[in-house]
Amino acid sequence: MDHDAGGAAGTRQRPRLIDFYFDFSSPYGYLSSERIERIAARHGCVLRWHPILLGVVFKRTGGAPLPSQPLKGDYALHDFARTARLHGIEYRMPTRFPVSGVPPSRAFLWVANRDADAAVALAKALYRAYFIDDVDIGSVEGTVQVARSVGVECEPLERGMESAEVKAQLKAEVDAAMVAGVFGSPFFLVDGEPFWGDDRVEQVDRWLATGGW
Repeated sequence: MDHDAGGAAGTRQRPRLIDFYFDFSSPYGYLSSERIERIAARHGCVLRWHPILLGVVFKRTGGAPLPSQPLKGDYALHDFARTARLHGIEYRMPTRFPVSGVPPSRAFLWVANRDADAAVALAKALYRAYFIDDVDIGSVEGTVQVARSVGVECEPLERGMESAEVKAQLKAEVDAAMVAGVFGSPFFLVDGEPFWGDDRVEQVDRWLATGGW
């Protein structure tokens, strides 16, 4: 690279980066997964998907799933559905909630190691299966069922999900997220600027449009 010609101009020409952190059992994560791609495309951003495990994060933060919290839980259940209606996103609260994010996260990573676009398609299918069709994606069987529906070969996937490499990769992914300051789902880092929550998607859009404030 020509450093004299690069500098600030070269930095501006690089595609902007959105890191999207999500837990597969997160209603707000699901709602954001249905919207963040359009925003990234509108601003010419590279969008990177990162599965996390809120159960691990909560051990650090002392948090708990919203519906399990007194008073706040009833509001959250109401708001999940209201926010879905606001954005025209199909949604139904699953009968099993929360579920383990381990099987879908391992599946995502195994597919992502081979085809990033296929992994995103799988993530969206898993989210929709859980929050629309009430499929138990917290089980290996449920995850594999969804993967099959988007063309992933099941036997290699199941072996991959149980591999030491993918298990270590998921742990590293969650650890790296917390080092980066991630404590919830959805969480966005826009060129390093943090935004937490589905209600911050519009701020992400505005930040990208204006260059920040």
